[in-house]
Amino acid sequence: MKKIIYLFVALAFWNCKDVKKETVVTPVETETKEIAEEKKYPEALEKIFEAHGGLDLWKSMRFLEFTMEKNGVNEVTSTDLWNRKSLIETPDHALGYDGEQVWLQNKHDAEYKGKPKFYYNLMFYFYTMPFILSDDGIIYGDIEPLVFEGKTYPGIRIGYQSGVGESPEDEYAIYYNPETYKMEWLGYTVTFFTQEKAKEWHFRKYSEWMNVDGLLLPKTIVRYEYENNLPTTVHSENHFENVKVSKEKANQELFAMPENAQVIE
Repeated sequence: MKKIIYLFVALAFWNCKDVKKETVVTPVETETKEIAEEKKYPEALEKIFEAHGGLDLWKSMRFLEFTMEKNGVNEVTSTDLWNRKSLIETPDHALGYDGEQVWLQNKHDAEYKGKPKFYYNLMFYFYTMPFILSDDGIIYGDIEPLVFEGKTYPGIRIGYQSGVGESPEDEYAIYYNPETYKMEWLGYTVTFFTQEKAKEWHFRKYSEWMNVDGLLLPKTIVRYEYENNLPTTVHSENHFENVKVSKEKANQELFAMPENAQVIE
């Protein structure tokens, strides 16, 4: 009888172990992403994501392309949204990031005016607001509302953990319409050139949006002059067209450095 009881207990013990093993949940690695615990965002930011089409829809997209006129020519930006490889093409230059290094190609021996390593993902970052603020390594905080021309816009402050990106000392502030939760303003500091905390805040207004496959993406972004860390008058405008998003994986050869290109240190 005792042997039968011992056998029953042993079988029950091993069956419980098997059940426990089957219910353990571990992160599953996909082609380029890892499924981990669901990230938590400030409630207001979650509402902003929803107002722009939803974070789930955005994260299902793998490729983004948009055209922006700059200095009288069209500048076409293509980005793999999962690994952030990128390419900016103009008639005279190609500026890319292949996942390891930034490179520049002069197509007609034309001088490139600008800072390639500063610019290669600059407009992509501005363009993918507010969704880019769901990235890892971000710290969210409170900030005073922005008051402009009699209207009040609540805000969320964004900082970065040490070692995140080229300029972890950068700070951003996203300001939104308190009724619709659509993004209205972006405040930001620039620390790329000094690598130190900046005191001056710059501003861009997101004045027009377009619906692209269910996502609300910028049609026009207006850069403002600033004084005393507040926007004042219009500096310039960026207009976007031929915007494409896709759930298909981008051809990775698109971002490969051409033979006659140079690596930007």
